[in-house]
Amino acid sequence: MANPSSDEVTAKLVSVNVGMPTDVAWRGKTVYTGIYKSPVPGPVMVRRLNIDGDGQGDLGGHGGEQRAVMVYQTESYDYWSRFLGRDDLQPGNFGENFTITGLGDHEVCIGDRYAIGDAEFEVTQPRVTCFRVGMRLGEPDMPNLLVAHHRPGFYFRVITEGRVQAGDAIVRTRRGRHELTVADIDALLYLPDRDSDLLREAVDVPALSPGWQQSFNDLLAADQDASGVTEPVLGVQPGWSGFRPLRVTGVHRESPSIMSIRFEADDGVPLPVPLPGQYLTLRLPDAGDPAPLRSYSLSGYDRGYRISVKREDRGVVSRWLHTNIRDGSVVDVAAPRGDFYLTDGDRPVVLLSAGVGVTPVLAMLQALAEAGSTRDVWWLHTTRDAHTQAFEHEVSDLIARLPSARQHVFYTSSSGRLDGPAIAALGLPGDAAVYMCGPVPFMVDMRTALTDAGIETAHIYSELFGALPPINPGIVDKSTARPHAPAGPAGTGPAVSFSRSGLTVNWSSQYGSILEFAEACDVPTRFSCRSGVCHTCVTPLIAGSTAYTQPPLEEPADGTVLICVAEPADDVVLDL
Repeated sequence: MANPSSDEVTAKLVSVNVGMPTDVAWRGKTVYTGIYKSPVPGPVMVRRLNIDGDGQGDLGGHGGEQRAVMVYQTESYDYWSRFLGRDDLQPGNFGENFTITGLGDHEVCIGDRYAIGDAEFEVTQPRVTCFRVGMRLGEPDMPNLLVAHHRPGFYFRVITEGRVQAGDAIVRTRRGRHELTVADIDALLYLPDRDSDLLREAVDVPALSPGWQQSFNDLLAADQDASGVTEPVLGVQPGWSGFRPLRVTGVHRESPSIMSIRFEADDGVPLPVPLPGQYLTLRLPDAGDPAPLRSYSLSGYDRGYRISVKREDRGVVSRWLHTNIRDGSVVDVAAPRGDFYLTDGDRPVVLLSAGVGVTPVLAMLQALAEAGSTRDVWWLHTTRDAHTQAFEHEVSDLIARLPSARQHVFYTSSSGRLDGPAIAALGLPGDAAVYMCGPVPFMVDMRTALTDAGIETAHIYSELFGALPPINPGIVDKSTARPHAPAGPAGTGPAVSFSRSGLTVNWSSQYGSILEFAEACDVPTRFSCRSGVCHTCVTPLIAGSTAYTQPPLEEPADGTVLICVAEPADDVVLDL
């Protein structure tokens, strides 16, 4: 460790705070959290992953080598006491391990190193925006306020383990590359009007934690894409708002259980070309009350939209379509959307599917053929037998048009399931981009098999039409109930339709946000900050409009909404 001179002493450790994770009751749920920390006396040992006597409940968002020690300043305590009108704030209340004085977020830089007691530390990132700091303080908007007021606090990585105690001097031993402050980096991620040059500097700071590095690289890619420099990014804007009548121009049976339906614009206005792999959402008033909604992948790649629907015995919409759709039928359809689509590039492509999951990857295969692609293409499909195999001749014709394409079809009735050994035997290139669609167990097994075969996880993409896996950090008692109307008197507000969950219910003003309403309906949700900062809850808005009860720090893309701070302004359809 460096031995700095006394004139480099700039700050002091005021309090060391620890606390082990525990279950906390919150809004009818149980949260497992280590946010409740209290000061401890005497020297305390700081280790690479933690402080003795301390722990984190959610290791996905807190703790680990990059976030071993959380730091917050007494100056910020004084600021929040005035701002919130409170006189009860004590060290540890913001969930920090070190309460310090003398080093503000506008002064401390990512990559700075500091000696404290016998230990040395490096600044890795700002605080993670998380609802639990608001829960701890009884201030739900606190994650939003920490960012908006540029007072997030920061994390230390432990360079040298050792003992520390209240009263220790904090001495800077090294300055971080590019001297980007904690406040700068926090604003760069969470606030609008980003500076591209600053983004480039941020990803060039080796001390910045990998998660934030990845976020900034993604933002750079999006920025470059706007200039036509790089591959398309996720979140492409839909071609129209709400639902639009499309006329059926053809119905064709692909297999005993799968029927293709072609559409064209009923008003004669040309349809926008979708991205290969995207899907349509259909609304069918004649199939039930309220009108059921269902999403289907586009199985073709051109201006004449085609979906291919498998008849399910318990599928209200699929049964209705198979029974009632004819040439000339008119159906309400939302614009193509979805972030599962083929991107440009020159890496090999693996198109992997099971059963009716063939549809989005078939659109990708058609796009590759239409473009005369020279990329290496692997077509892998599994189905029960030749009788259930849809699009056999169409796929063969497309493969024949591609100079570097091959196909492998696996029949479960004769050759067994497509599994790890079968994937390994194919010798797939390790740098391939894999696009897969099928039943959830199939995709889980295939993801494992592909990574075992040397494919990078970051290049494995999948489509899921059921409810997305929830992101509810720290919540212990996750519901397994099917989505349902909320308990209590029925709401009288606008209709809220959760398209993935197949549920439509009327809004009630007793809920503070669409997120809270979805939770009351046991609709799977995603959140972290619950105050309009992190964008974890961003949700495609298929139809209708919403209003923000609290303005988010940065508006999401058009056609999406942050449901943690929004309520319906009229009838809405959400991709949840």
